[in-house]
Amino acid sequence: MKLETRDVSESSFLTEFPETSGEDANRSAVGLADRLARKPPRGLLDAIPGATTLFVLFDPGIVEREKLVRRLRRLAEEPGTAPRETRRFRIPVAYGGDFGPDLSVLASQHGISAEELARRHAGADYTVAFLGFSPGFAYLTGLPPGLSAPRRDSPRTRVPAGSLAIGGDYTAIYPAETPGGWMLIGRSPVRLFDPAAHPPALLRPGDRVFFQPMTDEELRARIAESRMGEGSAPPASEDVLFEALTAGLFTSVQGPPRFGMGASGVAAGGAMDLPALERGNAIVGNAGAAAGLEITLSGPELLLTTDALLCVTGADLDARWNGSPVPLGAAIPAKAGDRISFRYAAAGMRAYLCVQGGLALPLPGEPVTRLAKGDSIARARPPALAGPSAPAGAGPVAPGRDLALSVLPGPQPSFFSAGVMDVFFSATYRVSPDSDRRGIRLEGPPLELTQPPDIPPEGTALGSIQVPANGLPIVLGPDRPVTGGYAKIATVVASDWPLLAQALPGTAIRFRPAGPGAFLA
Repeated sequence: MKLETRDVSESSFLTEFPETSGEDANRSAVGLADRLARKPPRGLLDAIPGATTLFVLFDPGIVEREKLVRRLRRLAEEPGTAPRETRRFRIPVAYGGDFGPDLSVLASQHGISAEELARRHAGADYTVAFLGFSPGFAYLTGLPPGLSAPRRDSPRTRVPAGSLAIGGDYTAIYPAETPGGWMLIGRSPVRLFDPAAHPPALLRPGDRVFFQPMTDEELRARIAESRMGEGSAPPASEDVLFEALTAGLFTSVQGPPRFGMGASGVAAGGAMDLPALERGNAIVGNAGAAAGLEITLSGPELLLTTDALLCVTGADLDARWNGSPVPLGAAIPAKAGDRISFRYAAAGMRAYLCVQGGLALPLPGEPVTRLAKGDSIARARPPALAGPSAPAGAGPVAPGRDLALSVLPGPQPSFFSAGVMDVFFSATYRVSPDSDRRGIRLEGPPLELTQPPDIPPEGTALGSIQVPANGLPIVLGPDRPVTGGYAKIATVVASDWPLLAQALPGTAIRFRPAGPGAFLA
């Protein structure tokens, strides 16, 4: 089997399967990912099948890129394994109405009635090609001819969980509430992802899927029934470290990225400014995998329920310990009943509160939830201790109002003319207030592509800069879609990402090409 690779970042590349059909390339990507999962080479972080590619993430400090590519070529030449057992799923769906707001519009575009579009869609036999985008999101092939739909020019900021959608030649159900750019035609009550299950995703590549129409009333009853069992148990009282007296803008528990579940649509996630979290963990004697609180722009007020050694790093959010200022990077021997509070960002965007032993992380694939007033924050069990160590250098947390970021070439150069690249490297962009952990949205001159930006969905890297139809770049963050279908013009180098993670809304951004040898061999 012939393989070709395209670099995406210093620690990732796309594997392509030329001289094969799209269907065969997808099967090759899924099969190679399965082989890597059974025999993971040292230094491999994740292998994520896409529509026609395999996205490979690795640790360049452990394995050289070319050595890993040679391993892939050897695996690709091995005899194929027996295909997985084909499972069949019949999934109920209520089409149209409030649950499928785009059904009538899409039907009109195709010159048929909404009822006819729903009938054709429900009458087809679908196959799971791969999982991506978000936890449990299964891309289904087999859409009847004439029902395909382009992505929206501007994605919705909120797509309800269970929404049935069409995007290009695929159809899929959004397992959880997320932003999304596909056309919504219905809703299903079936839970496609359960982070506590093994495996967590209901569907897997090769499964057959059929849709069974249901009434709106039946759907509402099923949704109400499923919500009765929702909600996680509160932490045990002896594990509670903090109680939230006020919430702040957006505070969440974050640790380092957790790789290895991309093939189930689960993003690695992790702290936006990982070096800042690592500095705090080193100061309080934690292991590198310990989690802390990531506090964005304005912070909460927390009541300690037990004695704890604390440290604040990252942005200056005017942290206070019982009303007194807290120096960044200082160990704080706090006592039960003490209060730790944060005000507004004076420099930088995100602060990190680290506690000796670390905090309990949610399961991989669980939605990132913001801290709310009255929430309890629990310690990690067992504690993530490593002993005192010298923290890494403090580094610039306050990048100012102007940033120059080095970027590597993107994996879709044919979508961007030389003139567009000149605009990209000469223009000044500004960080949009609509940015979040999924992506840093930029405001500035739109980039005109040489063709529509839609590409067959493929794995995405931290710092990849995608360009949707409106031409405004989005720099993908830790909670990015695992696979994405927009062309990417460049990738921010890993050493510059923390600067962007700390950039306040309105910060001016300019891009410059990374120097020769930026890709590690």
